[in-house]
Amino acid sequence: MSTITWEDPFCAEGNSCFRLGTDETGNAYIAVKGQEEHYLTDSAEALRTMILDIKAGKADHLL
Repeated sequence: MSTITWEDPFCAEGNSCFRLGTDETGNAYIAVKGQEEHYLTDSAEALRTMILDIKAGKADHLL
């Protein structure tokens, strides 16, 4: 099992806090703060694209 290195939580006002992480093989992870055992994983590029799309208003209902 890979060891995930989690970044500091990202918290928006009035919303849940999320954490991003990476492992030594280049996979990226996103999880709700405090529930890191239930994460979504993909390539860093795929998660980066998802986050950019959400920030652009294309999929704000996902988070």
